[in-house]
This record gives sequence, structure tokens and C-alpha cells, in this order.
Amino acid sequence: MVNYMNRSIVIAILVVVAIVTISAYYILQYYVPQAYRRYEESSTSTPITTTIQLQGIVLQGAGATFVYPQIAEWARRFQSRYGVQIDYQSVGSGAGQSMFFQKVVDFACSDPPLSRENWLKYNGSVIQIPWLFGPVAIVYNIPELPRNAVLKLDAVAIAKIYKGEIVYWDDEYIKNLNLDIAGLLPHKEIVAVYRSDSSGTTELFTTFLYKASNSVWTKELVGKSISWPVEAFGRGVGGKGNEGVTQNVIQTPYSIGYVEWSYAIKNNLSIAAIRNAAGNFVLPSKETLEEALKNLKIPSSPLEDFSKILDSVIYVSGDKSYPILGPTHIILWRRYDDPKKAEALKLFLKWVAEEGYNYVIEGYIAPPQNVRELLIKALELIAS
Repeated sequence: MVNYMNRSIVIAILVVVAIVTISAYYILQYYVPQAYRRYEESSTSTPITTTIQLQGIVLQGAGATFVYPQIAEWARRFQSRYGVQIDYQSVGSGAGQSMFFQKVVDFACSDPPLSRENWLKYNGSVIQIPWLFGPVAIVYNIPELPRNAVLKLDAVAIAKIYKGEIVYWDDEYIKNLNLDIAGLLPHKEIVAVYRSDSSGTTELFTTFLYKASNSVWTKELVGKSISWPVEAFGRGVGGKGNEGVTQNVIQTPYSIGYVEWSYAIKNNLSIAAIRNAAGNFVLPSKETLEEALKNLKIPSSPLEDFSKILDSVIYVSGDKSYPILGPTHIILWRRYDDPKKAEALKLFLKWVAEEGYNYVIEGYIAPPQNVRELLIKALELIAS
């Protein structure tokens, strides 16, 4: 009887072992590979593997001082997220384009787009996108004016100052624009501060002067680098970059200058209200920039010619539109010798389009949806 029971126990144990063994076999054959495949699929659908391979890559850029504060903010966040460093030299739009075409840097930023001549020269091999917008603020240093007083200027007044034809702050033309504060305007010579380097900000500024006062400011006085008429009268001072113009205005009583809005905000400069195409005096603000941006006209591909874009955002219609709004363009090659740099640039463009615009700092405005779509189109065009 005992032997029979022992045999029964042994048989039961063997049956259990067999069931466990067979179950384990099927788990190993089916569920583990499925789980592994799911892991592989999830790994390849996220940027983790890619970004590990890109960590330590340094992207070199150069160009507009106009956009430098925003690029610095994006670069900090992008490196923190992906480990890719962006080294951007704030040298001016002209120098940035030159460094890009000499292949000293991987990308350039320029407020005006490529000229039609350069676009034709590099057609098909270069990509450009107006990825950010910002206003040129007219700033001034008049000690007699209280901070709550706002100076009003139009294109004619500004053009005549930079041509040397308006000499004093209490000139009758300026007083007639500012009847509420006319008695506070001093009989002091105006010092006109301008960019001494090749500057996209200067092209935006001079485009506005020509478009809004072409009887005073002529076509030959439009560009990134011009001969300033006020220099002949000894009342002009050059500054390198938006940084240099900002410091000269701060340090020079009775001066006037033009800088990207973020520089004026950061340095607490007095900003003039500018007469727009509707005849209203407006200050730069999110509302006045968005109204001007409604007029934006851009091509549907980053490979096309953008040389007419300034005309669609400077001195345009809209009761509240700010009249000196400008883009800043990122310029890239379609093909890069280094595949990792190509992938890093594509990752950066994707991040800006999908996340970076959540971190636009004060002084700039994010572009509309059609521009964001251009960024996505651009990353699909970049190859190695």
C-alpha cells in the first residue's frame, strides 16, 4: 500500500514538472520574442538611440546679431535635452552668409534672405527658412524726457535725422509730431547711431525708410552696409552689432538708434512710437507684430526664392501693425559631408518646429503655421 502511494506521488510530481516545462517552453518561444520585438519597435520609434549617437556633436553657426538672444536660449535648452552643442557667432548677417558659403560654419542666420543673385547661384543646393520674426525698435536717449513720455516719429523724421537734415531734437518737424511733449524737447544736437558692420538689421531699417519716405530716403541708401549721409556732418556714430548700437545709445545723451526689440527690452531703453502705413503711431508689441504678420507672403518650399519677403512685412496694412517687422532666416546646405552633423541639424529643426517655439523670449514672435511646415519640409531635404 505504501509503495503504491509513493509511486502515485512520484507520478504526480513528474506530471507537474512536465506541465511547467511545456509552459516555460511556449513562453520562451512566443511571449519573450514578442516582448523583445515590442521593445525594439519602441526603441526605434524614439530619438533615444539617435541622440546617444549625436551626443558631443557641435554645430557651428554664424550671422545675425538680431536673433542671437533667441538662439542662445534655444541652444541652451536643446543641448540640455539632446547633448548637441550649438556654437553661434553673433557677427552680423553679411559676415554670417560669407562664413557659410566659405563652409566655415554649418549654418547661417540672416535677417534678409539670400539675394536673388545668390539664390540663383546656389539654387537647389541651399535651403532657407524665415524661422523667426522680430521688430526693429527705434530707441533714443533724451535725458529731459520722463520715462512715461513716448516720443513719436515717422519715417520722414528718421530719414532726415540720418541724412543730417534734422539737427536738433526741438526741430519744428519733430515738435509737430509730438505736440503733447513739444515743450520738453531740448535744443540739443541729435547723435545718429548706426551699424558699422554688414547688418541685416540695417537692411530692415533702411528698407522701411525707403518704403515709407522714398522722397527723402533713396534706393541706393538701402542695404546691409551703406554710406551714412549723417557722417559728413560729424553727428553719426557706428556700433558693431545690435550690442554695439545699444551701448552707444546708452552712453550717448541725445542719441537715436535702431536695434532688435529684445535688446531694447533687456537694456531698458526708451522706444519711440512709429507711424505706420495707416497713419497711426504704434509701439512694438505682440498685438502690433501679429497684425503686421498677417500680411506675410512666403514660397511653399524652402528651396525657392525668398527675396521679396521683406516687402510683405515692412510698412504694411493694418491699423495696429508695427511698420518695421522683419524675419530672420536660417540658411542650410542640402547636403553635408558629415552625416552626424546632418542628423543633428535635422533634429534641431524638428525640435524648434515642435517644441522650441514654446520658448520664444520677449522681443520676438513665433512664425505662423506655414513657416513651421517649411521647417519640417527642410529637414526632409537635408542629406549627407
